[in-house]
Amino acid sequence: MEAILYICHGSRVEKARMEAVSFIKECINQHPAAIQEYGFLELAEPSIEQAFANCVKRGAKKIIVLPVLLLAAMHAKEDIPNELKRIQKRFPFIEIKYGAPIGAHDYMIDILKERIAETGQTDIENSIVLLVGRGSSDPGVKRDLTSIADRLKIKTGFPAVEVCFLTAASPGLEEGLEIAGKSSYKNVLIIPYLLFTGILMKTIQKSISTLSREAGKQFILCNYLGYHPRIGDILQQRAAELSEGASHVSSHD
Repeated sequence: MEAILYICHGSRVEKARMEAVSFIKECINQHPAAIQEYGFLELAEPSIEQAFANCVKRGAKKIIVLPVLLLAAMHAKEDIPNELKRIQKRFPFIEIKYGAPIGAHDYMIDILKERIAETGQTDIENSIVLLVGRGSSDPGVKRDLTSIADRLKIKTGFPAVEVCFLTAASPGLEEGLEIAGKSSYKNVLIIPYLLFTGILMKTIQKSISTLSREAGKQFILCNYLGYHPRIGDILQQRAAELSEGASHVSSHD
């Protein structure tokens, strides 16, 4: 029997943990698989190993592991696969298939358009969009977020869509806000490219509140991504790809 195991990062912030659980439960409701569990890489329970064991207890012989992560950075490429290698030694009789993260999927552009629309901002010609990613030393993360920004610009007609990062990549948040603040555009729409609230979201809010007092223009903070049926659709696609045998990754290489 086949199971799906969703892996989230985890957070020290209780609201973020609660959002993650609610998010995964919505995804589970979207998928018909009989066995579905979730676990966290760190800072929350159940752990990946606990969730994996729960799948086995429920009769799973093959487990499709889906990282509920936006982009392919170290957690997706190294941390989770390494943990699965360790768990595989405990359960050598279980086939493991490891999927790709959410990635630069076209559906993510649709979600970003909705987050912009929620602000009610219609003065597109006089607005710049700043897409704020978590950040990583992996150059692929910057490449993917830039690709998303470029496609968002094409689909929305905004004259400028820029990216910045909260950590480990440049430009950083403060630099990104400064560039947007010094631009000729009257409105700055900031979109946190984050699945859940947490410490990083609070960092963005604090930075914007300071700038809003100092700069002579309007800074508009959009909602972070959160749960969206389109993300559930992406995860279903990832599961279907692995269920059909398109990508065997039991070795996690």
